[in-house]
Formats: sequence, C-alpha cells, structure tokens
Amino acid sequence: MDGHEVCCRGRGIIALGMPSMPRRFIAIGRRLPVILAMCGFCLATAAGVSAAQPRVVVLPASGIVDQVMAAYLHDRIAEAAADGAALVVVRLDTPGGSLEATRTIVGTLLQAPLPVVVWVAPAGARAGSAGTFITLSANLAYMAPGTNIGAASPVGGQGEDIAGTLGEKIKNDAIALISSISEARGRPVATAVETVKTAASFTAQQAIDLGLVDGSAADLPGLLAAIDGRTVMVASQPVTLATADATISEATLNPFEGFLHLLADPNIAFILFTVGFYGLLFELQNPNFVTGILGALAIILAFIGFGSLPLNVGGLLLLVLAGILFVLELTVTSHGLLAIGGLVCFVLGAAALYSDVGSPTAPDVSVAFPVIAAMAATSGAFMLLIVGSVLRQRRLPPSPSIIGPHIASGVVGEVRRPTEPLGTVFAADEEWSARSGDGGVLVRGTPVRIIRQEGLILVVEPFVSGGSQV
Repeated sequence: MDGHEVCCRGRGIIALGMPSMPRRFIAIGRRLPVILAMCGFCLATAAGVSAAQPRVVVLPASGIVDQVMAAYLHDRIAEAAADGAALVVVRLDTPGGSLEATRTIVGTLLQAPLPVVVWVAPAGARAGSAGTFITLSANLAYMAPGTNIGAASPVGGQGEDIAGTLGEKIKNDAIALISSISEARGRPVATAVETVKTAASFTAQQAIDLGLVDGSAADLPGLLAAIDGRTVMVASQPVTLATADATISEATLNPFEGFLHLLADPNIAFILFTVGFYGLLFELQNPNFVTGILGALAIILAFIGFGSLPLNVGGLLLLVLAGILFVLELTVTSHGLLAIGGLVCFVLGAAALYSDVGSPTAPDVSVAFPVIAAMAATSGAFMLLIVGSVLRQRRLPPSPSIIGPHIASGVVGEVRRPTEPLGTVFAADEEWSARSGDGGVLVRGTPVRIIRQEGLILVVEPFVSGGSQV
C-alpha cells in the first residue's frame, strides 16, 4: 500500500509538473502582439530610412560608342528602374562611335522610365561626336571642369568637307537628329545645330553659358548636391529629384561585355590584326595548326573591333600588301628588299588605318604612334629573323630532309648502270641516281655502300660482304 502510494505520489509529481508548459505558451501568446508590433515598427522604420535615402546608380560609359555600350546602357537603366532606383547617372567619356549605336542610346535615354543624368567626367574627358548627341538627350546634363563637348560635323575620309548631294544628306540628317533631341529636352536648338553645321566644340563653361548643359560638377557628391530638388519630366510626368542623402551604387560592364567593348579600342584592334597575320605567317613556315588557329581567331576579333571604328579601307589594303610582300620575301630572292617594302607599307597602313567616314557620330581616332613604332620594330625583327633563316638554308647544300625522299647512310645496294660519272644504283627496293665518291667508274653489278645523299643523288663507294672496301 505504501509502495502504491509512493508510486501515485510520483505520478502526481509528474501530473503537477506538466501544466507548467501550457502556462508558458499562454504567457508567450499574451506577449506575441507586443513582439509583432515591435517587429512591425522596426520594419516600418527601416522602410522609412530606405525611403529617405533614394538609390542612385552610376553607369560608367567610356571609349568608343558601339552596340555593346548601347546594350549595356539599355539593360542597366531597365534594371535600375525595376530595382526602384531614383536616378541613373551616366558618367560619359567618349570620342564618338557608331551612328546606329548612338541612335539606340538616344532612344534609351529619351524613353527611360526614370530620370537620367549624363555627366561628362572626369576632368579631361570629352563628349565628342556621338557623345554630343548622347549628352543632350539626357534629362539633365552636367560637365566636369576641364571637359569639352561638340565637334559633331560630318567630314570625309581625309578630314575634308563632303561636297554634293551626299554631304548635304548626311549633314541634314544629323541636324534633324540633334534638333529633335534639343527640342525634346528644352535645349537651345540653334547652338546644338552649330556642333554639326560648323563642327563647333565648347568647353564646360561655354556649354553652360550657352545653355547646352545644365551645370558643372567636379565630383559625384557635388553632382548629386547640384541636382537635388530639380524637377524633370519622365514619361510626361514631373519628377522632383531628392538626391542630397542618396546611396550610390555602380553597375559596370560584365567581363564578357568588357571584353567585346575592349575590341573597339583602335590600338587593340590594330594589334590583334597584326598578331593574327604573324600567326598565319608562322603557320605557313612551320605548320602546326595552333598558330594558324590562334592567328585566324585574332584577325576575326580585330574585324569585330573594326566594325565599331571608322575603318579606312586604303589603310587596311596597305597592311594586306605588307603581308603579301612579307610572304614573297620567303619565296623570292630579293635580299631583303621585299621585306623593307613590306615594312614601309605596314607603317603607312597603320597610320592611315582609321579615318572619319562621313558620319557625324564617328570618332576621330588613330593608332597611337608608340604602338606603330613598337609593332614596326617587332615586324622588322621578325622578318630579319625569317630572312636570315631563309638565306642560311639557301646557302646549304641540298639536304635529304628537305628535298625528295631520304635513304640512310650505310645502306648497301648494287650498281644497275655504270657511273660514268652518273649512273643508277638499286637500294632500299628503289632505283636511285648515283655517282662514285671518288669519281671513278663503277660497273654494273658492283656492290656499293651509300656514303651520303645529295638531293636525289646517292654518293656511293664499292663494298664487299666482309665489310672492307674494294
């Protein structure tokens, strides 16, 4: 009985201990509204802080204006709008570029779903040719001190004015484009037209005084302070900018876009073309497939870059002629004259490889002189090495490893036609032209041993089975 009572007491202890857990849940349940209210307050506070600090996305756009840059700006502006950014700043530094790419970028900026500011920066940057059209198409345009804008007039391949109907068509089309941009953004049309009509170019302060751009900013914080509180039209709706305390993020080209955009550099495209040519030339000299494939790939990449540059066909033909002369040097005895002519064509072609082809957006680019000098010196050294090798080979006696089939020295054969002085010998299951090593006459049926091979002629000596000479 006592044992049963103890057991019951034990069970009672357990029974008395169990109700404490529901009491804890009840206590937590009573506090839950307070906890949720605190979480909601924290979230609301965070949202308020986020709303109080709008985000500005900076898009660096430098180098030649090409389809890579056009796609990059279109995609990043769309992403910034989708992520709730308040503003996009395009930091521009370009000499110009493709007309089609320029039109694409202009359309992107005019139809952007959020405010876009084009900032020509840093000091020393420019908004030349295509850059003029891009800058004027932004909601707001600012320039850093020491920058310039303009020079968007179409000229010919050698820098001359384009005469006749073609020149008028190109100029009028460019004037119409820049006029429509200026009207859409409320900029002075007459001043903008001058950048096309007379190739006018302006410093930052001159552009501000003329009303082409909205102001000057030396750095990004200064730019955000300058545009804070300004009202712009986005999709026909007024938007007031609040950028004084904005958070800043930068969206650059991804590695693949950066690589493709790098190809549009005039020096890179020229170097790739030159390296590709030498890869093909080396493949002709020493077939191995590797240099040939790499050379062809380099030339293809060079032409991708040429597609975004004002390529001068005359300069390209001079480079091709230089390559032809280099190849002929390997097959024609000119004692280096063809190689010298090739180097002259190479330097002239490199200097004239790019020119403005009549588009108002095309940049004024050229291959840098140090690059021309370095590649010309490399080409000269390469051709000197090849020509020296060819001359040494031509001075050597005919080699069995180069001309005709080869038969090893020491092989035993038999005279089929007397050597008087030239006869024939049957050796290694073939009949060969042969002569005696000492100039003597070897009659038909004489066993001989091959001393050496001179082209397709064997030099032999009498031989007996015991190993001694006759």
